[in-house]
Amino acid sequence: MSINKVILLGNLGADPELKKTGSDKSVCTFSVATDRSRRDENGTTEQQTEWHNIVCFGKAADSSAKYLKKGRQVYVEGRIQTEKWEDKSGAARVSNKVVANVIQFIGRASGNTSETDTPISQAAEPDTDFI
Repeated sequence: MSINKVILLGNLGADPELKKTGSDKSVCTFSVATDRSRRDENGTTEQQTEWHNIVCFGKAADSSAKYLKKGRQVYVEGRIQTEKWEDKSGAARVSNKVVANVIQFIGRASGNTSETDTPISQAAEPDTDFI
């Protein structure tokens, strides 16, 4: 048995990007920053930020693109997916992303209108294809 599960609570680094596949399926990507504090050898507190690339599909993608904005806090559950490719110079490259299956919008969206406050939680539909 094995488990590939990730849970993140952080803030969006930029507005989400929404695209449609050839079969008109919505795909949304965005980045989430998580922070942690630690003390170095001298006792000075350092803030470390990790950036996580997120992808979601279907209704979750549409809702994420509509309600999430740069700086908004979001809770994400999903799995890690690794992609390997060669860049233009032929060098091997690797990247990781989180394929979200649960997205929960935390706090209020900027603008504070009642429409943007509507969804509190959006469960992503299971991914059926890869990007």
